[in-house]
Amino acid sequence: MTSAPRTTGELSDAPAPRTLPELLARNARDHSALPALSWQFAGPDGDWTTLDWAEVHTRTRRLAAGFRSLGVGRGDHVLLMMSNRAEHWLADLALVRLGAVPVSVYGTAAPEQISHIAHNCGARLAVVEGASQVAVWEPSVADPGIPLERLVVAEKGEEGGHLPFAALLDAPAGEGGEDGELDTARPEDPLTVVYTSGTSGEPKGVVLTHAQVLANALALDAVVELPPHVEHICYLPFAHIAERMLGIYLPCHRASHVYLCPDPAGVAAVVRTVRPAQFFGVPRIWEKLSAGVRGILSLMPAEKRAVIDDAFETAREHVACRERGEEPPAELEKRYARVREEVLLPMLAAGGLDRVTWSASASAPMSADVVRFWAGFGIVIMDAWGLTETTGVATSNSPKGGFRLGSVGRPVESVEVRVADDGEIMVRGASVFSGYLQPDGSTRSALDEDGWLATGDIGRLDEEGYLWLTDRKKEMIITSTGKNVSPALVENALKEHPLIGQAMVHGDHHSYLVALLVLDAEAVPAWAAAHGVETTGDPSALVGHPEVLAEVDRAVAAANSRLNRTEQVKRYELLAREWGPATGELTPSLKMRRRVIREMYADRLTRLYEN
Repeated sequence: MTSAPRTTGELSDAPAPRTLPELLARNARDHSALPALSWQFAGPDGDWTTLDWAEVHTRTRRLAAGFRSLGVGRGDHVLLMMSNRAEHWLADLALVRLGAVPVSVYGTAAPEQISHIAHNCGARLAVVEGASQVAVWEPSVADPGIPLERLVVAEKGEEGGHLPFAALLDAPAGEGGEDGELDTARPEDPLTVVYTSGTSGEPKGVVLTHAQVLANALALDAVVELPPHVEHICYLPFAHIAERMLGIYLPCHRASHVYLCPDPAGVAAVVRTVRPAQFFGVPRIWEKLSAGVRGILSLMPAEKRAVIDDAFETAREHVACRERGEEPPAELEKRYARVREEVLLPMLAAGGLDRVTWSASASAPMSADVVRFWAGFGIVIMDAWGLTETTGVATSNSPKGGFRLGSVGRPVESVEVRVADDGEIMVRGASVFSGYLQPDGSTRSALDEDGWLATGDIGRLDEEGYLWLTDRKKEMIITSTGKNVSPALVENALKEHPLIGQAMVHGDHHSYLVALLVLDAEAVPAWAAAHGVETTGDPSALVGHPEVLAEVDRAVAAANSRLNRTEQVKRYELLAREWGPATGELTPSLKMRRRVIREMYADRLTRLYEN
């Protein structure tokens, strides 16, 4: 396997462009030879192919001509349903250069969701990956009530009578007047529409402009410390605002280097190859990584584990000094430098994380236990918070501006944040969205008369300006005694035990809470080996094992000991199958769909309240 190409170079001090096409033009002019996009052929062991920024500019110009030959013009919406592959990334930028509006659709979207999105945005063209996507999209193409007319298919040989993606590159690039249609976007023009992933109700189209995206990019740059042209491993869906910012817009802003990972299950292998300086993971990713490492640690001899535990405590002591804004004492600095070099970096290098200088999470509340675990490696997960409607990050912890573990940081420069009397977080500013797309092409604002967006999240601002999340307003549990309970707080307490990978608590209008728990597939084998429990290789087979049940009982009791009486879980059921996007319990960005889980497990939840 060839090694991944390394990023080099320095950014110029030229004034920041105002639109994405201006960023692409600057990169082609000032950073033409720097790597922009890399992907692998023939699976995870294949060679890397890389385009530099000059090649990206040329390729997107040719693709823009291809889209124009199909009748796509300024302001038209084009739907994209592909994994994180070069065709998706390049088509997105080509459409933007043409003045069209790319709209990525989650690969797990059902036919009725596709029909809703196509009707809502009026798209006449969609670019899809292969035969399985074609089958899901063809009903919408055939429906006379939906404007969708044509499909372009990326996978060679799977077109099924539809247009091959490669044909877009065969269209004449255009000269003179035709080329004059390119790169004419204005800051106030829509750059994309991002459809909410639908934890409840139908997806809504969030309209984001060039100005809003670039305002957020500048604000994010002000809170991170990264080398020039930093690498980014792109594995979350492009239909999610986090990956659109991290995997498309910020790389264009920074002239940095994107490594595409089409299958999130393969991200660990790509991390080991790239050894990135930055890594972003939603909480579930960090949970799975920590479970895997803990499983390895649990099998180590006691003497070696004692050395590692001492190193962890030194690193956490060092992080605590930084968190307080203090300079670590010379003795601690010396001790940390030694254990980092001798113990921590070799362990991190095995997973490709030894070069990480910025690590972050967002999308859902992070477990304090997971944050503390990674602090033991000297890695501070800079938790952030935001919505699709805020163009992603609205608040963030920062190695430059300060951090508080457990908080989601302070507001970035492009927004203001306040907390309403009922605890709901309100946001306004330059990176807050234009409105929701309507079928007639207009946008419906969700802001109040003073420009504030009610986010639906509950939290508090402390005296230093750090935001602390409680939960989603609509997800708060109200017991039959009238007490409010944050389900995320209870679930994170339960998941502090390595055996519990997923948890959902339930209790609306009941006198006590119950929970559905799922064993962590990465942690179970190591735990079983350490405790002499025989396994068949299938973690789900241990769900009914007496020793496993006894350990989970102890885990629930330990969590309850840290919770008040109203928050404690009285009964639970242990489930055999992990929840995921494919089976419907999680969104594509790995957030829980509570309504779906309650419906799927309604009988089990009911039984937990019987007798």
